[in-house]
Amino acid sequence: MAEKINGTPDNKLTLAAFITVVIVIGVNFVAVKFSNRELPPFWGASLRFIVASVLLFGIVRIRNIPLPNGAALIGASLFGLFAFGINFGFLYWALTKVSAGMASVMFASIPLITLLIASVVGLEKITWRGILGAVIVIGGISLVFAEQLKFDIPFAYLTAVLIAAVSAASSGIVVKYFPRSHPIATNTVGMSVAAIILLVLSIVSGEALRLPTLFATWLALGWLVASSVIGFVLMVWILSRWTASATSYSSVLSPLVTVAVASVLAGEKLTPAFVVGALFVLLGVYVGVLIPQPPTTKINP
Repeated sequence: MAEKINGTPDNKLTLAAFITVVIVIGVNFVAVKFSNRELPPFWGASLRFIVASVLLFGIVRIRNIPLPNGAALIGASLFGLFAFGINFGFLYWALTKVSAGMASVMFASIPLITLLIASVVGLEKITWRGILGAVIVIGGISLVFAEQLKFDIPFAYLTAVLIAAVSAASSGIVVKYFPRSHPIATNTVGMSVAAIILLVLSIVSGEALRLPTLFATWLALGWLVASSVIGFVLMVWILSRWTASATSYSSVLSPLVTVAVASVLAGEKLTPAFVVGALFVLLGVYVGVLIPQPPTTKINP
């Protein structure tokens, strides 16, 4: 459950970082769609993280930030595998067919997925609310899936979005489970690992490794690189102050940004079935992890 914001400067700064992450995540789905219009998906994702990891490594060197080692290095590498490698490998590929708004709605289930995973590894406890929320979310996702299938969106691409969401949720657990290092150092290692994985995947898939030629693609790539350097560093920083499930609430709000930006820039339109399904997903997340719990009182004998 999210920590209460008590108005202290530190909490206000964390909240500001959280809002920034919400905006970054929301716009990212649309930016990936524009990247995919010219660049092959795995290569586009790899190029993004190659540039971002080089920039982050430069910051690490300039500021003399120590890179993680030992268990912290393992944690940073696994964070990169789940948060960037698996997550964006599947997401970039899925967004060649799936709309940005639909993918963002699927990612809104991340807090509930995070809670379920955290309960399995013993970081948090699952409750009846979590189970009920999961049932509601599944209903909403099923409705959205059925609506998307009517538009001849292959089921494999829809499933890829869910796999990406599960991987993204797992990355928050990894940060909590392993020893922590500096957020910039963690992302430097993580994005470097992801860049290599995605590059190998791109080569094996036979993609053309070329630079963008369109201004819109360069603009999208620039946004995605900047969001990687700023947004994900802030995400890890927030994780050091909030719980994994609390930090993942950013994905619940990001669809509002995605739908607005996608409608303006990508011409995506909402359908009644999509709206109803999205509302069910958000309702399930609210019931599962966001609804306030009544305070427990201890009765002294």
